[in-house]
Amino acid sequence: MPSHPRGFRLFRLANLLVVTGALIFPGTSARVAASPPSSGQESVILLHGLARTRRSMAALAEALTAAGYHTVNLGYPSRTATVEALAMQTIPAALDLCSAAEATRIHFVTHSMGGLLVRYYLTRRAIENLGRVVMLAPPNQGSELCDALRENFFYRWYNGPAALQLGTGPNDLPARLGPVDYPVGVIAGNVHSFFDAWLSKRIPGEDDGKVSVERTKVAGMADFVVLPYTHPFIMGEDKTIGQTIHFLRHGVFRRLP
Repeated sequence: MPSHPRGFRLFRLANLLVVTGALIFPGTSARVAASPPSSGQESVILLHGLARTRRSMAALAEALTAAGYHTVNLGYPSRTATVEALAMQTIPAALDLCSAAEATRIHFVTHSMGGLLVRYYLTRRAIENLGRVVMLAPPNQGSELCDALRENFFYRWYNGPAALQLGTGPNDLPARLGPVDYPVGVIAGNVHSFFDAWLSKRIPGEDDGKVSVERTKVAGMADFVVLPYTHPFIMGEDKTIGQTIHFLRHGVFRRLP
């Protein structure tokens, strides 16, 4: 008899395949969904994480549109290229949509690896009317899970080149991006899903099942808050959405009693 039942082995394999993106949502979707602009609107570009689609950011996009922002919810092939290539392919297309809408300011809201796309892009090109950036559960200082699993065949095969860049070492991409010099608010989660329990054990301190709370921080950030949510679902939670809108409007998070 094997040491683990077949179902458990398959469960572990599924987690390896999507260790950074957390959940697979099969199928394809349109590359971009943009809300109709009106004159003088501020734009928000939304960028999902690794192995996710723009559908994972749909609740946020809807709330931001209702709050008066022109939203660009961009899908990109996160498993096919490096962070650098993805940033330079994806963000200019989103900026073109904001320019077409005559946006007065351009903000970003990102989940997980999406934050690294923005950080990399802004080390290479300036955005003249850049507003604020909210990063949800970003691996700003990498993740120990990448350190542990980067040699695993299934992790490498499914997650692609970008996943191999998310480690915590001095030569990994997060460490090479440096501090931010634009308004960034970071929202970290500190609860892991039941299916991430075995991954959480590999991460020191509080974590969301994929990234430690401490490693979501980035030097130069304007504000930081921790919410009791998991990595795969933090972007759809009401408190996350409320704090995101508050930071975009005021440059700080709302302090709760």
